[in-house]
Amino acid sequence: MNLTLHALNAFRETMRSGSISQAARTLGRTQPAVSSVISNLESELGFALFIRESGKLTPTPEAHFFLEECDTILDRLDQTRRTLAGIAKLHKGRLRIACHPAASGFFMPQLLSAFLADKPEIDVSLMMRSSRVIEDLIASQQFDLGLAETPGPRASMGQQDFDLECIVALPRHDPLADRPVITPSDLDGANMAMLFDEHAITVQTRQAFERAGARFRRRFELQTVLPGLQFVEAGMCYMICDMITAHGFLQTCDTPPGVVFRQFRPRISSGISLLWPAQAPMSLLSKSFLDLVAARLAALPGEVLRD
Repeated sequence: MNLTLHALNAFRETMRSGSISQAARTLGRTQPAVSSVISNLESELGFALFIRESGKLTPTPEAHFFLEECDTILDRLDQTRRTLAGIAKLHKGRLRIACHPAASGFFMPQLLSAFLADKPEIDVSLMMRSSRVIEDLIASQQFDLGLAETPGPRASMGQQDFDLECIVALPRHDPLADRPVITPSDLDGANMAMLFDEHAITVQTRQAFERAGARFRRRFELQTVLPGLQFVEAGMCYMICDMITAHGFLQTCDTPPGVVFRQFRPRISSGISLLWPAQAPMSLLSKSFLDLVAARLAALPGEVLRD
C-alpha cells in the first residue's frame, strides 16, 4: 500500500469541506487533480471512501474511521516539523556539560544564562567534576561538552586549548597594589595561599621563586583557588590565581572588592580546554554554545586585568 502525505491531506480536506471543489481551492489544486488523488487513494485502500450521488459526496463509515488515522498521522507530522524547526533554530534540545570547579561557580552559569535567555525549551545538565573525571565522561560520550584543565591528547576526545596566564591576588590597600607587574622578588618570604604541591600552578610558581632566588612560603594549602581570595582580602597573604576564578570573584562583588589582581612575571600558565566526544557528531546546539564559551575564554585576560 502506497499512501502519500499528499493523498492524506487531500482526503482530510475533502472530509472537512464536504466537497472536492472546495478542497481543491483550499489546497491550491484543480478539481480534477484532487478527484484523481481521492480515486487513487480508494484504489490503494481497497474500499470506497465516498458515495457519489447526484454530484454530492457522502462519506462512508470507513472514511470516518480513516479520517481519525489521517489526523493522527498528519498532526504528528506537524509536531515533528515544529520540533525540527526548533532544533534548527537552537530552540529545542539538551546540553550536557561537565565543568571543573573553578568555572562551575560563576563563569559557566553566567554563560549558560546568556545563551539560554531566549531558549526556554532547552534542558541543561551542568555537573561539577574534577578535570580527570571530565576527560573520561567526555571520552565515553556521557556529556556533550567539558571544560577542564588541559589534558593530553586522546583519540576519543576533541579539544580546543587555551593558555591563560595566572595573575597575583593582593589586598587592595597593600603597597604592592600600586605596581602593574609583580615578581617573585616582590613576594620574597611573603605569606602565600597556593594549591596542593602537584598542581601545575604551584609547580610553576615554586620554580619561578627558585630561579629568582626568592623565598617561597606557602601559609595556606588549598584544593581550589576561590577560598584563598578570602584570606587575601583579609590581608593575610598573597596568591597566584587563575583567570577564571578571578573573573568569577570580580563579577560577584557588589562593591569594590578588597582584592586586586596584577600581572605576574615570569608568566605562570593555566591551561584550560574545551572538550567534546570525538567519536560522535556534535549537535548544532553544542557547537553554538562551544563557540560562545571559546570567545569568552579568549576575551577573559583583557577583562580581568581591566577590572
